[in-house]
Amino acid sequence: MGGGCSVKRSSTVQRSINLAYSAVETFPEAQLHITNELIHNPMVNDKLHAKNVNFIEKDGENVKDFSQIAEGDVVMLPAFGATLDEMRELDAKNVKVVDTTCPWVAKVWNTVHTHQVRGLTSVIHGKYGHEETMATKSMCETYICVKNLDEAEYLADFMINAKEGDGRTEKFMEKFAKACSSHFDPNTHLLKIGLANQTTMYKKETRSIGQLLQKTVMKKFGPDLINERYYEFDTICDATQVRQDAVDELCNMHDDPDQPSLDFIIVVGGFDSSNTAHLLEIPQNRGVPSFHINEASCIHADNTITHRLVTGEVVEGDTLLKRPTELELADGTPKKLRIGITSGASTPDKEVQDALGRIIMLNNLYETVSV
Repeated sequence: MGGGCSVKRSSTVQRSINLAYSAVETFPEAQLHITNELIHNPMVNDKLHAKNVNFIEKDGENVKDFSQIAEGDVVMLPAFGATLDEMRELDAKNVKVVDTTCPWVAKVWNTVHTHQVRGLTSVIHGKYGHEETMATKSMCETYICVKNLDEAEYLADFMINAKEGDGRTEKFMEKFAKACSSHFDPNTHLLKIGLANQTTMYKKETRSIGQLLQKTVMKKFGPDLINERYYEFDTICDATQVRQDAVDELCNMHDDPDQPSLDFIIVVGGFDSSNTAHLLEIPQNRGVPSFHINEASCIHADNTITHRLVTGEVVEGDTLLKRPTELELADGTPKKLRIGITSGASTPDKEVQDALGRIIMLNNLYETVSV
């Protein structure tokens, strides 16, 4: 069986986990709370539940109920960070705070602070309802979120072509009503902009958005004013970049006529993990068969797989390995099974190894090759 590549869990994610576990050990008599999932990994969060950590509930509007937190309690902030309002409320309650915020997220906050100092509007490449982006938005005076290149192109077209009284302002605000600051006015707040991002977004798309916005500003105001009216700083998490580059390389191997093609790529990570979802998009967009599973148990003994589609739908019962006769080469000899495997930044290494072990067992069972 041909191998693929797997990347170890991010050191910054491991830092957040270590801080959380250490807090449980350090304050054994205290009531511990956490304001959200620590990371988007069900196994890690289940362990915290088992250690009697209280996960703060939130309503349909993502408003959290802090009424259950009492003075002297210990409150952990997750790797995604927390909003300014949440931190102010916790400070007023006089609690002990254990901050596990990822340093890469803190870099984004520093970037949007620079935007505010320079009088720029923060254009955030991210999902406006994602925990990390919600925290980042709270650090901004004026912001707008674009979730992908299509939305960035819509914004850029408005910057270049919108005219007073043409009705486009109303359409723009209708489209971005939930994704911008309450006082946002596209006619004034897009004159000076800075780019930031949710650290788990697809880095190539962030770079494309950056190039688009830079060209748009130069076209509207001229190249001599680019430094005055546009600012960007790369804040894609290192662990995210490494994984995306690795999956790109797997896809290059698949497309290389001098190498055997991949049968499929397995991406292991939480179904609600943004960085893992973006890893799946890479092979899907390049036509490489691929599956996103959140744990090894998604690979079943009957050779079926439970996996998440790019659309977010979780499907069950799809066949994983082809039958031996489907894997024969033109001359009738068996074709070696060749797969790639990678994982989200917060996925435990053991879960990746367990998933690979299940595939090897199925491979032996169906006698596609000798391993």
